[in-house]
Amino acid sequence: MFNARDVLLYFSLKFDGDYDRILEAIKNKVKIDENEYLSTISLFKGQFITIVDLDYPEQFKRIYRPPLVIYYKGDIRLLSDLSKAIAIVGTRKPSEYGEMMTYTITRELVKHGFLVVSGMAKGIDACAHEATLLEKGKTIAVLGSGIENPYPAQNKELYQKIVEAGLVLSEYPHHTKPNKANFPERNRIVAGLSRGVLVTEAKIHSGTLITVGARLAMGGDIFCVPSRALEDSGTNRLIKDGAY
Repeated sequence: MFNARDVLLYFSLKFDGDYDRILEAIKNKVKIDENEYLSTISLFKGQFITIVDLDYPEQFKRIYRPPLVIYYKGDIRLLSDLSKAIAIVGTRKPSEYGEMMTYTITRELVKHGFLVVSGMAKGIDACAHEATLLEKGKTIAVLGSGIENPYPAQNKELYQKIVEAGLVLSEYPHHTKPNKANFPERNRIVAGLSRGVLVTEAKIHSGTLITVGARLAMGGDIFCVPSRALEDSGTNRLIKDGAY
């Protein structure tokens, strides 16, 4: 007989963290073959929490499609106090101005005790994590790929630094490959971990705005660094719509 935690982990591993397939299998009470279960579980050596665990973060429960299983590497204790957690996100192709403002503001936030959350993408996300680590602060990276398969590859060194000094989370087990559909899913977790979202630079049609939308849906503040008036600026648009 399998308990709820066993079932969640098994289906998550079997379906590479695919939320809809996991949920469908549970709703339909799909029968689990014991030999297949043992074979699947035996290949997994990592750390995880599930939605039925006592230490599952309360903030996750307020996320649209709350993550069923979260794999992690690093200091899980960071999830115990998210009262000063802020998401810092933005374009993957920042300007010199965008990078400078990200580093400047992030380092000041860290000095004031903020925990920085981002998606470890190249560009603004990476700048935010790096600035936090430079100030000896705490940061959480949420991956859109398997917990053992950081993406993009150029951020592998950054990934290792965050594992050692912060926390890396993912809905996706092992070496699950990056999938375009996974990144909007990742963004809702970034938003859900934070009390507010800071966008330092973004285009109008940017994936960053998914994170903003997720945070607004749960309540919370949006902060933006203004850009030049004539630029294709998502931050200027958000300021016009009421962001700080």
